[in-house]
Amino acid sequence: MDILKSIQEKLHGDITEAKFEGANIVLYTDNENFFKTGESRVKRIVDEIKKRIELRADKKILPEQAKVEKEIKQIVPEEAEITNIIFDVQRSIVVIEAKKPGLVIGKQGSILEDIRKTTLWTPQIKRSPAIKSKITENIREVLYANNNYRRKFLNSVGKKIYNEWNPEKTDEWVRLTFLGGARQVGRSCILLQTPTSKILLDCGVDVAAQDKDKFPCFDIPEFDINQLDAVVISHAHLDHVGLLPYLYKMGYKGPVYLTHPSLDIAALLALDFIGVAYKQAAKPLFDSTDIKEMVKHSICLNYNEVTDITSDVRLTFYNAGHALGSAMVHLNIGNGSHNLLYTGDFKYGKSRLLDPAIINFPRIESVITESTYGSKNDILPPRIKAEEDLLETINKAISRNGKVLIPELGLGRAQETMLILEDAMSTGKLPKVPIYIDGMIWDINAIHTAYPDFLSNKVRALIFQDNNPFVSDIFLRVGSPQERRLVFEGGPCIVLATSGMLVGGASVEYFREFAGNKNNAIVFVCYQGIGSLGRQVQDGITQTKMMVDGKEEIVDVNLEVHTIDGLTAHAGRNELLSFFNNIKPRPKRIIINHGEVSKSMDLASALYKLNRVETSVPRALETLRLR
Repeated sequence: MDILKSIQEKLHGDITEAKFEGANIVLYTDNENFFKTGESRVKRIVDEIKKRIELRADKKILPEQAKVEKEIKQIVPEEAEITNIIFDVQRSIVVIEAKKPGLVIGKQGSILEDIRKTTLWTPQIKRSPAIKSKITENIREVLYANNNYRRKFLNSVGKKIYNEWNPEKTDEWVRLTFLGGARQVGRSCILLQTPTSKILLDCGVDVAAQDKDKFPCFDIPEFDINQLDAVVISHAHLDHVGLLPYLYKMGYKGPVYLTHPSLDIAALLALDFIGVAYKQAAKPLFDSTDIKEMVKHSICLNYNEVTDITSDVRLTFYNAGHALGSAMVHLNIGNGSHNLLYTGDFKYGKSRLLDPAIINFPRIESVITESTYGSKNDILPPRIKAEEDLLETINKAISRNGKVLIPELGLGRAQETMLILEDAMSTGKLPKVPIYIDGMIWDINAIHTAYPDFLSNKVRALIFQDNNPFVSDIFLRVGSPQERRLVFEGGPCIVLATSGMLVGGASVEYFREFAGNKNNAIVFVCYQGIGSLGRQVQDGITQTKMMVDGKEEIVDVNLEVHTIDGLTAHAGRNELLSFFNNIKPRPKRIIINHGEVSKSMDLASALYKLNRVETSVPRALETLRLR
C-alpha cells in the first residue's frame, strides 16, 4: 500500500505534496484556510494509521522572510530574548533561538500557534546556550545549509521503512554479533540482524588499546556497509561513537539515530580526535568532511519519542543517567515479537548533574547491560562519602602548597566535578584557589547549557533562574600554551583537564609537569582503561617515558595518587543488581558486555543466582540468537 497516496486521496486535493521525514509524514498545502483549520481532519487520519503526521504550508504561499522575522518579533515578548531566526525554506520551517524558549512557546503553545497562523511558517524553538557554543552553531549551519539534501535524505529513509513494511511477515528471527565491547571496555559495537534489517548499536574506539584491538571488527562476512540500514548511538563518549565518522568515510549513507546533545558532543569529540592524532604525528582516520556527513545524516530524537527506524524495528530512547543525552536504547522488533533493551552505559543512582536511569519499560524480553563496575569488589562508597574524600584530598594538597590534577572525561564527569567544587567553594569547604578548566570541557559545558531539559531538576532550575553554575567566576578557562605555562608556574590550584585516562589531551601535559613534585596530587574520578597511562599511574608506576618537545624523556612519578570510585558515572555493583531487581517488566535473558572479563563473568553469575534468569557473556565476534 502507498501510504502517502492513500493520505492524499483522503484529503481531497487539499495537499500539494506528501513527504516522509524519517518515519514521520509531512503534508504540504497551498490552501491557507486548510493550513489554519485542517488539523482535525489530519488528526482523524493519524488515529487511523497510528503514524505521526505534520501539516505545513507549501513554500508557494509562504510570506517573505524579512516580513516574517518582523512579525515574529512583534508576537514574541521581548523578555524571551530572541538571539537568532533561521529559515529552512525547503521544509517551510522557521527556527527561533531564544534565551527563554518558554516565552516563545507561550501557555499551552499559544504563542507558537499564533506564529504559525500569522506567518504560515512552522516554528521550531531552540534554546540559546548561556555559553556561546561554536560547535552547536556549526551543526545548525551544516543542517540548514544542506536543507534540500536533508529533505531528500529524510524522505528516502521514510520510503525505505514503509516500502518494506509487511505486518503479515512471520519468519522473524533476531541475531546479535558483538563486533566490539564484549569482555572489554572500549570499541562498543553490536550488529543486530533480522530477516529484513541490519542495525549497528554504537560504533566506538578503544583509545587505550593498540592496533587492531582499537577498532570494531568490521572485516567479517556479516558486516556489509552497503547493507546497513541504520546506526543507533547510545551516547557520545569515544568508546561508543568515536568511529562513527569513519563509517561515512567508508561510504555509509544511511541514518544515525541519537539525541540532540549527543550529536553536538559527538561532532566536537570527533574534531578533537583529529586534533589529537595530528599532535601525535599520526594520520587521522577521518577528516572534517566525514564529520559533516555524519551530521547531515543524523536523526535526533528526544527521550520517550517512539519512531520506526526500519520496516520491522521501532526505537525509543530513555534516560540512562550516565552523561548529557545518554540513552538506553529500547528496540521493538518484528511488530512486538521481541523487545530488546540495550542499556549502553548507565547510572542507577542520583548524581548532581543527572536524574537516575529509567527502570520502567513497555515490554522487554532481552537486555544487553554494561558491567564496567560489575565485580563483587566494585561496591562503591556512598556518594556523600566520595565527595568528602575528594574535598579532603584537595584540601591536603592545597595546604602543602601543591597543585591538584583531576583528569576528566569532557562529557559528564567533568561537569559533575565542577558542580561539586562550585558548591564546596561557595560554602567554604574549599579555600579560594583558582580552578582551571582545560581541553574540551568548556565547549561541552556550553552544550550542557543549550540542553538543560536533559539535566537534573536542580541544575535545570538553576540554569532557568540565570544562576548557571557552569559560568561561575571561580572557573578559569585555559585556552593556549601560554596560559597553560602560567598554571605550571603559578601557586596552588585545581586543574580539570581532558582526557580522563591520560591518553592524549591537555591532562597529559599537566601530569608531566606535576608528576615530579610530591606536594602535588592526581585524583582519578573515572574509569582507567587497561593499557592507558592513567591505569599505569593508578597501579603505582614510579617512572614513565613521555614525549617532551619531540624527544623521549623519563618522568619521575612522585605526586600523590588517589582514586575516588564513588564519583563514577557508571552503575556500581550494587546499582547494577538493584537495577535488575527493580526493572519492569523482568527480562527473560540478560547479556553482559562492556566490562573486563572477570567483572562481566562475576556480574553474570550474580544476576543468574539472584534472578534465576538466563545470562551470557559473549566474546568478541560471537553471535547470539535472541529469537
